[in-house]
Amino acid sequence: MSSVRPSTADKRKAFRKLHKSGCFVIPNPWNVGTARYLQGLGFKALATTSSGHAHSRGYEDGGQSRDDVLAHFRELVEATDVPLNADFENGFADDPDEVAENVMRCIETGVAGLSIEDATTDPNVPLYDFDLALARVKAARAAIDKSGTRVVFTARTEGFIRGRPDLDETIRRLKAFADAGADCLYSPGIKTREQIEATVKAVAPKPVNFLNSNAFGFSVDEIEAMGVRRISVGGTLARVAMDAFIKSARAIAQLGRFDSFGGVITNADLNNFFVEDRKKWR
Repeated sequence: MSSVRPSTADKRKAFRKLHKSGCFVIPNPWNVGTARYLQGLGFKALATTSSGHAHSRGYEDGGQSRDDVLAHFRELVEATDVPLNADFENGFADDPDEVAENVMRCIETGVAGLSIEDATTDPNVPLYDFDLALARVKAARAAIDKSGTRVVFTARTEGFIRGRPDLDETIRRLKAFADAGADCLYSPGIKTREQIEATVKAVAPKPVNFLNSNAFGFSVDEIEAMGVRRISVGGTLARVAMDAFIKSARAIAQLGRFDSFGGVITNADLNNFFVEDRKKWR
């Protein structure tokens, strides 16, 4: 007989507590199977990946509708017992009031946290103007406060992955977002020790999420020593899986060879994991 599953409030409380001290890895599944497997490995929280899920559905990153993304959040929340952080992209709106409305819809899925980024959908103007970006953060903060849910709010600035790699502007935005009430700060694309430590120092004592997607990047211990509280991997795990699939499929299509099948996890092993995993849900 399995124990009682944690409530949404329990998961939100646990997620907030994780941000208080230490450092934790929050990996990014892209479907129920990967979410369950990561939970089975003992990770204390999970985060969605907009790119990983979009690619698995045949869309480019950012190409899915708000409602499809919300349905994905709800599916993962219902399939797991650990807190889930939602990559809510740019809130699926430009206007702060519309961002606030969409944040409320996101909260209703049962997520324990959500992030809002300052990236537009216009490649010619990749980031929202500073004042508008700040107004959007304030609107998201107000929506969460109005909900009374204590959902952890992460504010992101995207300059380093949108062709605007300016550390001073990144820090300016993160500090403003922190002052506006963001619980956690995140600037995907920063990579060097100097960039990471400068970011952590700028928004202290608020926690920083670091995107660790480099094969030759820092270890968890090294990142923790820099003061980072949360480590995510974005769509990298999904790309690892897609990369293996593409290389294997190409070898069959172009060379007529099946060498890539050697040494992969067996069907029986996966069956055993999911059979045991599902027993916990009965």
